[in-house]
Amino acid sequence: MTDIKKAFGIITDKLNDTLKGQNFKNEKVESSNPNELVSLFTSDTVAYSVIYYKDKMLCVLRSCTMTDEGPDNEWKTMATWMFNPETDTEKEADSIGNDFVEAVSSSTAVKRAKQTKRKKNSDDGNADPLFLAKRFMVLFPELKEEIKREQDTKEVFRGVYFTRTFIVPRVNELLARGVKSEVNKLSQILSTQYTNGDMDTRSIITIVILNSTDEKYREKLEEKMSDELKKAWKFALKMKGKKVKPEKVKKKSSMFSGSRL
Repeated sequence: MTDIKKAFGIITDKLNDTLKGQNFKNEKVESSNPNELVSLFTSDTVAYSVIYYKDKMLCVLRSCTMTDEGPDNEWKTMATWMFNPETDTEKEADSIGNDFVEAVSSSTAVKRAKQTKRKKNSDDGNADPLFLAKRFMVLFPELKEEIKREQDTKEVFRGVYFTRTFIVPRVNELLARGVKSEVNKLSQILSTQYTNGDMDTRSIITIVILNSTDEKYREKLEEKMSDELKKAWKFALKMKGKKVKPEKVKKKSSMFSGSRL
């Protein structure tokens, strides 16, 4: 059996090492709830929190906006992982830590941390289609090379094209396998990224991904899906069969070949 406090420390230490470089402070906090392990990292504009729920065996990375009084507590989930101390080891804790580090190291997250202030009541999130694609690497690790190839050969990441070509077929294969833990994880990823996503990301989730699934899987997908996404999907079904306007593709100029800007 793995010591959960030690495993939690592995996750948060990795996050702390990365966030120090972004001028975040590791706050000394403890949860009043004995069912929870908590850590908190703050900057002038953003707060990140990691919580482990012992009863659910869930480790969650969240973010919210900082105010003069502290976190505004309007937390948005960025990533969720299962960790069972009975069967999982420090290796799994290390993997969770790496995933959380990737989440806070994305260009969108770093840009947000550098902003002076974000519009609090904006309906638009801040996670883009590229960030969405990377979240699917949890389920489909082979996407890593395909994402890299897309970034290396195209000036702009083609969210709709990439999702239709590389993600949708794998989602349908996952649903056909019918492994409940995989389906639940898929629903959680889609729900979280719909909440955090910009308008392009939300459209990709509903119109491109969910509308490409077979109706017979809808009930299983909705078991762990957020109410917000369920409502959006219901509306998006009216668009089923209609084409999403493709992105305009720009080829990288030869003068930049072999370099990344």
